[in-house]
Amino acid sequence: MALQHLKDTWDLDVFFKGGSDSPAFQAYLKEIKTLISSFKEKADALDGAKAESGGLKDAIELFETIDVKIRQSDAYVGCLQAQNMTDLKANALNFEVTRLNADFQKVLVIFDNKLADINEALWEKVLNECSDIAFILNERRSRVKEKLGANQESLIEGLAVDGYHAWGDLYNSIIGQIQIPYEEDGETKILSVGQANNLTSKPDRKIRKSVSKNLDHAWEQHADLFSSTLNHLAGFRLNVYEARGWEDVLKEPLEINRMKRETLDAMWQVIIDHKQPFVDYLKRKASLLGLEKLDWFDVDAPPGSAAKEYSYDEAANFITEQFETFGKKLSSFAEKAFKDRWIEAENRGGKRPGGFCANFPDSRQSRIFMTYSGSASNVSTLAHELGHAFHQEVIMDVRPMNRAYAMNVAETASTFAEMITADAALQQADSDEEKLVLLEDKIQRSVAFFMNIHARFLFETRFYEERKNGVVSAGRLNELMEEAQREAFCGALGEYHPYFWASKLHFYITSIPFYNFPYTFGYLFSLGIYSRALKEGQAFEEKYIALLKDTASMTVEDLAMKHLGADLTKRNFWEEAIALAVRDAEQFLALT
Repeated sequence: MALQHLKDTWDLDVFFKGGSDSPAFQAYLKEIKTLISSFKEKADALDGAKAESGGLKDAIELFETIDVKIRQSDAYVGCLQAQNMTDLKANALNFEVTRLNADFQKVLVIFDNKLADINEALWEKVLNECSDIAFILNERRSRVKEKLGANQESLIEGLAVDGYHAWGDLYNSIIGQIQIPYEEDGETKILSVGQANNLTSKPDRKIRKSVSKNLDHAWEQHADLFSSTLNHLAGFRLNVYEARGWEDVLKEPLEINRMKRETLDAMWQVIIDHKQPFVDYLKRKASLLGLEKLDWFDVDAPPGSAAKEYSYDEAANFITEQFETFGKKLSSFAEKAFKDRWIEAENRGGKRPGGFCANFPDSRQSRIFMTYSGSASNVSTLAHELGHAFHQEVIMDVRPMNRAYAMNVAETASTFAEMITADAALQQADSDEEKLVLLEDKIQRSVAFFMNIHARFLFETRFYEERKNGVVSAGRLNELMEEAQREAFCGALGEYHPYFWASKLHFYITSIPFYNFPYTFGYLFSLGIYSRALKEGQAFEEKYIALLKDTASMTVEDLAMKHLGADLTKRNFWEEAIALAVRDAEQFLALT
């Protein structure tokens, strides 16, 4: 075993020593504030002549410097909050960073409007001189033309700190205070939401049912707070959209993800047309578990008891070994992440639920957060987040303005890494029973992306339409959620999860609207790439890295055409991609 005695807690002191009391971090924030003031001076001074004489280049360089430091600050505070949700000083720091970012965004509004004011002849000259970032400059210039004037957009950014982002912070605070009782061996334990969520995939149905019931009780107790929060978040967005004259709530998320509506529609339609194998899988799984139909809390249950448990060291070695079958760069990177303590995986209370990868661009490092309890699913999550980190690693070779890739392509590298380890575990299974469990774990992800996330998309789309007419009550949110789940799961379940809208953090994230369909895009897009990698072997790694480096400097349609020769607005690519997932479902049905 190459990797031994690994620590399962991350090292944040390498960035700023002292945690939420760090003097170095306070100095860093002050530096950002000074840089923003300088950037404002340069942005205010910009005009056609300045752009021609080099003033624009100076402003762009300062823009990139601040952007890197803001991202570093946001990552650091996010990690502090995630590792200890009772760290009130970290919450205060989060407010400071949010305020700084709002100040930065205000200046960017001025900067973007100055770009829009440059005449066409001069603009062509600017693009020739800045050819490596021409896509981003054109994107910023065209988007600002669809928004309000500089003063109004700056006002929106300022008001968003307390009137928008604060609602997302409130949700996180409530979740951090929720305690879930759990009885084990006659003793009642108090779990965080994250720890409780880990138990919902346990083999024992009594445990799953009990924990799910206690979680639902918590959501119900706080339903009014959650519904108020969700309504205010949506209300703020809708008011901004109305002021800008935007009628389609998907306009902003599609633009952020640099994709066309035709691409989104083609993807969902192919998924809808291929749901039957997954419906059959859910029915078969219910039969294997001795149930007429699966309930919501049964969907992630293992179909047998042969699930292998992995120690943290075993998981690290397994992942790095399997990554090497694809390429040495990916494997070496993962080994560095484990050795240098980039990962917070300890199974303890007080942590935020879920997992994420945070990028520290000023230090050219990443940090991975999760709660590891040894399951095959945990191993997949670990590989998933390492995929994110690898994406961030390779894109450091391009200039900062070309690093801001959207969420949909962000999920490509993570899902790709996850597929490598999932397939390897399946191939190395010691018995048919273990093979079945691992295969089922893969299919669970397809069900999550094709059904669960489809339900989230349907719910959020319909919720926003109703929210245009006024506040939507908690009871109505339950109805919308259950209706969406029944449709997305094709009626395959017995009981659904009407309070899912309250339990899912993604509905309350303020940085990206519609935090759902990009996951499914990334999953299927990655499957399409993975099918190419299977054919080409290790020779594909350099092509893959080239694709990742381009993820923030073109539309997804252009990205797919350039590196894969695929038209994402048509069904062909999506059909090829989903075939791999359908094959897994069919194999499961054959084995059982």
